[in-house]
Amino acid sequence: MTRQEKQNNIELLKSKFEERQYFYITDSSTLTVEQVNKLRGLCFENGIEMKVVKNTLAIKALESIENSDYSELYDALKGPSTLLFAETANVPAKVIKQFRKEFNRPLLKAAYIDSDIFKGDEQVDALAALKSKEELIGDVILLLQSPAKNVISALKSGGATLAGLMKALEERAESQG
Repeated sequence: MTRQEKQNNIELLKSKFEERQYFYITDSSTLTVEQVNKLRGLCFENGIEMKVVKNTLAIKALESIENSDYSELYDALKGPSTLLFAETANVPAKVIKQFRKEFNRPLLKAAYIDSDIFKGDEQVDALAALKSKEELIGDVILLLQSPAKNVISALKSGGATLAGLMKALEERAESQG
């Protein structure tokens, strides 16, 4: 690879790291070409961009991003590395879990989720359980609607109870009077 090709790859990776706030560093070694192609297809179906990288170029790309410190990730960029870039934090972990039902890779080396760093393959379950932004917004809306529904329900039932009470008092007054 020429110096210019390396620089082009660094710039390409830098732009990927800057535009995506979620990326995973995985080890897909020992997978056959056929298995890697299956993984690529699964990633593509789920909106994940998969990229096999040279660790030194990935580190240089991360180092070139201003006002950011990715140094905690550099340890994960040793040995064979595949990057998974995603729009949703939990999708790559779900894809990894799904793919592992049939194969023993990829292994999670590290994940960068909205400035938080998760290291080690044991983090896959925790990452898969993360809620997406849309799911969190839905939960908040449900929570906000719940008290209003309770108040309306109480007013409706209270109104019926109040009307029944008024009617009973009216009937009682008539029978006594």
